[in-house]
Amino acid sequence: MATQPGPLTQWPWQKLGNMKYLLLGPWLAHSVRNFMVRKPGERVTLDLFVFPILLLRLLLGQLWITVSRLQTASSRHRIVEKSLEFEQVDRERNWDDQIILTALIFYMANQLIPGLPHSPWWDSKGVFLLAALHAGPVEFLYYWFHRALHHHYLYSRYHSHHHASIVTEPITSVIHPFAEELVYFLLFSIPLVALVSTGTASLAAGFGYLIYIDFMNYMGHCNFEMVPKWLFNAFPALKYFMYTPSFHSLHHTKFRTNYSLFMPIYDYIYGTMDESSEELYEKSMIKMEEIVDVVHLTHLTTLQSVYHSRIGFASLASKPYSNQFYLWILFPFSYALVLVASIFGTTLTVERNKLKKLHTETWLVPRFTFQYLSAIGKEKINDMIENSILEADKMGARVISLGLLNQDDELNGYGRLYVKRNPMLKVKIVDGTSLATAVLLNHIPEETESVLLVGRVSKLALSLCLALSRKGIKVEVDDEEKYSILKQKMAPELESLLVLSGCCESEIWLCSDGTSEKELKKAREGTHFISVSQFPLKTTRGDCFYHCTPAMLAPKAYENLHACENWLPRRVMSAWRVAGIVHALEGWDTHEFGDVVTDVDKVWRAALAYGFLPFDTINSLAK
Repeated sequence: MATQPGPLTQWPWQKLGNMKYLLLGPWLAHSVRNFMVRKPGERVTLDLFVFPILLLRLLLGQLWITVSRLQTASSRHRIVEKSLEFEQVDRERNWDDQIILTALIFYMANQLIPGLPHSPWWDSKGVFLLAALHAGPVEFLYYWFHRALHHHYLYSRYHSHHHASIVTEPITSVIHPFAEELVYFLLFSIPLVALVSTGTASLAAGFGYLIYIDFMNYMGHCNFEMVPKWLFNAFPALKYFMYTPSFHSLHHTKFRTNYSLFMPIYDYIYGTMDESSEELYEKSMIKMEEIVDVVHLTHLTTLQSVYHSRIGFASLASKPYSNQFYLWILFPFSYALVLVASIFGTTLTVERNKLKKLHTETWLVPRFTFQYLSAIGKEKINDMIENSILEADKMGARVISLGLLNQDDELNGYGRLYVKRNPMLKVKIVDGTSLATAVLLNHIPEETESVLLVGRVSKLALSLCLALSRKGIKVEVDDEEKYSILKQKMAPELESLLVLSGCCESEIWLCSDGTSEKELKKAREGTHFISVSQFPLKTTRGDCFYHCTPAMLAPKAYENLHACENWLPRRVMSAWRVAGIVHALEGWDTHEFGDVVTDVDKVWRAALAYGFLPFDTINSLAK
């Protein structure tokens, strides 16, 4: 929102949310009906193609988001080294409004302008006229209108909304108040009206102009330089007629320079060209030295998780993961992604963060949970994880933390396999068990007398049970196999605190991996289910309490955190991810893998000292 919102700031359909697409329903139905009932020679071509072009523009916008976020996470050509926050993601979530507006206006123009519906596919005169009118009147008028928007009155009421984004993303280009967007549409309609008036309109000119505007807008608002230097070397005059991301980035950081739309020539003519434009371009083209201290290795979970990731749908990624009913229409694409992911053999850098001087990255293994649980392809997964560890070691990373199933016992012995294969590793592998144990210990009230362990005895479950017994809390298990495993690890003087019990009267259940719904049904009303796993429990009982997976709230100094980690709320990070960061900050020169567990109290105190805070949510559906 602008600092002092003026008239027509809000979009007319703002309160409709995603239901705003229903506004296109009557127009789409009308165009389809006309196509079906009319004879081939009488069919209206323009009307029929408005909706497909809308879908194409949405797809291209999303592709720009994905490519841009991948590039800013891994590219060495970033322009602005500042943090992107959740506030900007929320402000820019309505980037599709201008696409809907254009479609509605095209539908109405089709009904009101005689002859327009039957425009040909191509008209050379019209294309040439459109290019000339854009380079002249459109660029010229935009330049002066843009300068006017920076006058205090208009800036505070309208344009400040757009400039709230210092670190731009492609979709930042179309984030404007409704009134401002209407003026832009009037400007861009000048060539189109001229084409209709001269009888040179064509589908290629009309829809191609929209795609051109989208491309240039999105390109100019990327936070990395992509225009190759050889292009300007081959055509020196091109710098007057084509802007670059670095050129427009200066406008978002300095505000009073580089006002041009796509052609910097008007900034040269009127003396508003920023003197550092060429210098910034040259600097952006030079590869920066990569500094990576900590790598967190994660993977995809459900089929929908790719859309909730940082490189997926930005608005979904900024919220905790939950199944979205409308994503069912993307199922064919989702299964195609599974096939692509099965072929893809390297990890992707999907997130880059910073905590003071510590640089962290999140790398994604392109595999889904069901692929980890299948016996097929585990060797390939192990190879990808091992290659990631070797790559992190080569880059000089101090720590690599293993998230989700990347540290499964059956897959790699909680990372033991990779150290065994590569004994000269300098990077430290951290499975995060110690901090996850500490977080869970702080979830359990001090007055607790006993807990019940259900599910399998994972490394985390074992560590937690041993820590509880040392605090004098009785640990109950429901079968002899678990009892035997725990008894072997427990100190003789504490064996009395381990109980093999068939009853389920404990108020606190430790739910480890493999906990079934059948087991949870045995709990009495009001039981607290504490997840001793990286994966949350499915909420099936309305009379019990479900705790989130072990996690901590990130300190405010942790930068560039604008996507949620799986099912966790904003700015909340899994204990396993935090463990790797703390390990590097403390400079501990040991691995945490296999049977090795760092001192639980020590890692807990260190996490708190660096600003990470305890976090736990309790989901209760009790009446």
